[in-house]
Amino acid sequence: MNVSARTEYAIRAMVHLATANSPEPMTLESVAEQEDLPRKFMEAIFADLRRAGLVSSIRGSRGGYVLPRSSEQISVGDIMRAVDGPLWEVRGLRPQDTEYRGVTSHLPTLWVAVRAALRDVVDTTTLADVAAGHFNEHVTALTRTPEAWTNR
Repeated sequence: MNVSARTEYAIRAMVHLATANSPEPMTLESVAEQEDLPRKFMEAIFADLRRAGLVSSIRGSRGGYVLPRSSEQISVGDIMRAVDGPLWEVRGLRPQDTEYRGVTSHLPTLWVAVRAALRDVVDTTTLADVAAGHFNEHVTALTRTPEAWTNR
């Protein structure tokens, strides 16, 4: 799996909003500058996040963006889907919609399992978890083995 720049930037920006020490809305410019993200690219990302209901925009001279609900209620998976669509596809198909013949006929089961494993991590990890660096036991257990931190 490859995490796109859109997804990485969106998660960084959302964690930034979640940890803002001000009740005031944050401007897109402020988030982009503080996280060293390209402002123009962030405009499109924030439009996607707003359409998905993950940020609210406030107009005016003191306007900007805020989280419409608590950071404990927004998962990393929510953000990923908002900016990049479905979490896992095979040649543009949902895993359960793939079909193979012969000896490869069981591949859809593998693809569905991969998607389920990915969901198990990103849908149970919230902005609050990332901001605090406190992950649930399942996520933490996955990172305990040395193999998790090495390339193959």
